[in-house]
Amino acid sequence: MSSISEPEGRAGSPAFFSKEATVARPGFSRWMVPPAALAVHLCIGQAYAFSVFNAPLTKVIGITQSAPGDWSLTTLGWIFSLAIVFLGLSAAFAGKWLEHVGPRRTMFTAACCFGGGFIVSAIGVWLHQIVLLYLGYGVIGGIGLGLGYVSPVSTLIRWFPDRRGMATGMAIMGFGGGAMIAAPLSVALMNHFKSDTSVGVAETFIVLGIAYFISMSIGALAIRVPPTGWKPEGWTPPDTSHRMITRNHVHIDQALKTPQFYLIWLVLFLNVTAGIGILGQASVMIQESFKNTVSAAAAAGFVGLLSLFNMGGRFVWASASDWVGRKNTYFIFFVLGAVLYYFVPGFAASGNIALFVLAYCVILSMYGGGFSTVPAYLADMFGTAFVGGIHGRLLTAWAAAGVAGPVLVNYIRAYEVAHGVAKADAYTMTVHIMAVLLVVGFICNLLVKRVDDRHHMTDAQLAADR
Repeated sequence: MSSISEPEGRAGSPAFFSKEATVARPGFSRWMVPPAALAVHLCIGQAYAFSVFNAPLTKVIGITQSAPGDWSLTTLGWIFSLAIVFLGLSAAFAGKWLEHVGPRRTMFTAACCFGGGFIVSAIGVWLHQIVLLYLGYGVIGGIGLGLGYVSPVSTLIRWFPDRRGMATGMAIMGFGGGAMIAAPLSVALMNHFKSDTSVGVAETFIVLGIAYFISMSIGALAIRVPPTGWKPEGWTPPDTSHRMITRNHVHIDQALKTPQFYLIWLVLFLNVTAGIGILGQASVMIQESFKNTVSAAAAAGFVGLLSLFNMGGRFVWASASDWVGRKNTYFIFFVLGAVLYYFVPGFAASGNIALFVLAYCVILSMYGGGFSTVPAYLADMFGTAFVGGIHGRLLTAWAAAGVAGPVLVNYIRAYEVAHGVAKADAYTMTVHIMAVLLVVGFICNLLVKRVDDRHHMTDAQLAADR
């Protein structure tokens, strides 16, 4: 493969954060880019571990137990919800800006927002003002989440045209695994800072905010983009005349005028909906399905195992998509997922814990794989010039699924139990509905075709937009 070296320039110069300053020159290895992306994604993956702060935040005044005036869990629940909402909004609306200013400025902005959000939240804990936590972690931090999520993806795709799935899988795997680092680290820090007058949350927020800012800034400074026309040494672009991989480019605004965008939106929405609700109820579900057999500790282990498969699936399935194709990978998700969901109630009824656990591990691996495979799917369909922005707008499917999935699981279960269905059987209808959703996803994926040539940009249009 050819190598590239960094351009001349000094930190502090007016052009340091410009897109042009990040264009690499001979001597810089493309394998330096995935660690830069991971430096960001491992940090923002902390979002999945925010729940470790909930219980301590209900005792900020009482310290050892909740006191009058302390926040309730329902009040605190809005912090994470706001963060996910602003993740989706910032990813969707800042996509075009990202393509114009480049990954370095976007990733550094993400570092400032995510790290700064923790600092504002710490002040909110000290002053006991919940609005500052909503503003800090929810709004400012959520914007950092969205910008940090999408900014490295398009860069990785351009550096690895020969292995798009593997490249995006490496970064997005970091988002899935960030919580595995953040959860024990946060608990250890809170225990360290805990005192007779503090639960240790504010101090932990300060440390995490500074640490995440430094790590994400290092990623921003290390990121480079390939020069126009660059390709790996010895690599010849494959013949795409009979494949769903284009060598052309579709403008971010034009992509919204194609049926392919909305079909892939539905593909991601349905795949995520089928997994996210189960992920949120996994502990309760396995205990109710195997009453008096699975302890709370064993259920916690089950949740941890699902998280490992969620993380590993992001890399394994995305890498596999380089060989079997993105459309075929989603066919596997939908067919295998529907079959597993159909048989899971039978595994529970027969008391077969091993098959029950295995089925959900595979399902959650495909849930994670859906996130990491979709950026490469978009690059195949719309080209690489605006894939970061298009990916950002597609992530609204994640936000919608984040509401639909839990609602389906929680409310259908509640309806079943209210009408006399045993708790062990209350998930049967839910998982069968999930199987139906995956069948619908299969149909949507089947309808995805090559983007019509009329949507492609000319060379002159592409040069003018850049």
